Amino acid sequence: MRYFALAAILLLTTPALAANAPPQLSPYAAKQIVTLMPKLAKAGSPEAAKPIESQVLTLFNQSGSPSVDLLMVRAAAAAQAGDTKTSGKILESITDIAPGFAEAWRVRGMMAADADDDKTAIVYLSKAIALNPHNFQAYAELAGILAEYGDKKQALQYYRKALAIDPYYEGLDKEVQQLARQVEGEKI
Repeated sequence: MRYFALAAILLLTTPALAANAPPQLSPYAAKQIVTLMPKLAKAGSPEAAKPIESQVLTLFNQSGSPSVDLLMVRAAAAAQAGDTKTSGKILESITDIAPGFAEAWRVRGMMAADADDDKTAIVYLSKAIALNPHNFQAYAELAGILAEYGDKKQALQYYRKALAIDPYYEGLDKEVQQLARQVEGEKI
């Protein structure tokens, strides 16, 4: 029963989320991401992909607003110090003032998942994907939650989207192979 509720949330929220808030990244970050994504896909090896992946993840954190960027740093510091309540409040403030900033939604999604609030995590991760379809982390994190709930077919689709964006994302190829065997059976 929980699976069906989660699937309904996912199906009902994703299209609506994209229409509700404009994407928000600094112009520099947006331009750099467009330049780096093909390089990431064609890196050739995990070692070559790591620095590109790191650059992309850094760019995902550039909102275009110094205030929002400072709040993200403070939210991360609070989380690292174990103060998830403060971190959550800061992230909620960020998504209130910058609803188009995908990375804040992704981090809120991960915090919800860590708190075993998977329905909320699915909504937030779906919003992050709608706002930033390059966010391979959000795809992989959403896939992991869906796989736990038994929606292996949908999880496989999201894992494959993450792998299409970043073919060298650590551990994803194994997840895809394992789920593909379960969903599609053994290839002859």
